[in-house]
Amino acid sequence: MALLIENRHNAREDLQVFFEGIIKKTWEHLKLEIQAEISLLLTDNAEIQRLNRLYRGKDKATDVLSFPLLALDPLDRAAWLKELEEKQVPENGEVMLGDIVISVEKAEEQAKEYGHGIKRELGFLMIHGLLHLLGYDHERNQEEEQSMNTMQEAILLECELPRD
Repeated sequence: MALLIENRHNAREDLQVFFEGIIKKTWEHLKLEIQAEISLLLTDNAEIQRLNRLYRGKDKATDVLSFPLLALDPLDRAAWLKELEEKQVPENGEVMLGDIVISVEKAEEQAKEYGHGIKRELGFLMIHGLLHLLGYDHERNQEEEQSMNTMQEAILLECELPRD
């Protein structure tokens, strides 16, 4: 598993091991055996607002953006797994999934608002971004939104990041 982190927000600590653990637990929960390459940008509200405006036409800061490289449909698990396997790079066996952008500033605001720690909020945003890279989309319909919410909470508990 390759996680490439660019920290433009000067997060207080090295989060490489933390985010790698989140990916591992997400993969275990989804019973995925593939290796992946994921890029993660940690930034602030101004930068994520610029990206949100540029790529989604929404001129506001958000907490997480995902830029998947593949058009995946997890609702057909067999086809989904086959697609992931076919996209593995022969040199290292990894699938290049895409990019996730997290506003650490927004995560801090939301952690305070929801009354839990910053690690839980960052974990939630990473899981949310990962699921989007894998083709899950809560904006498609209410059923998929509920499925994603349930999955995210289960993975957070597996990561020992419960709601406080």
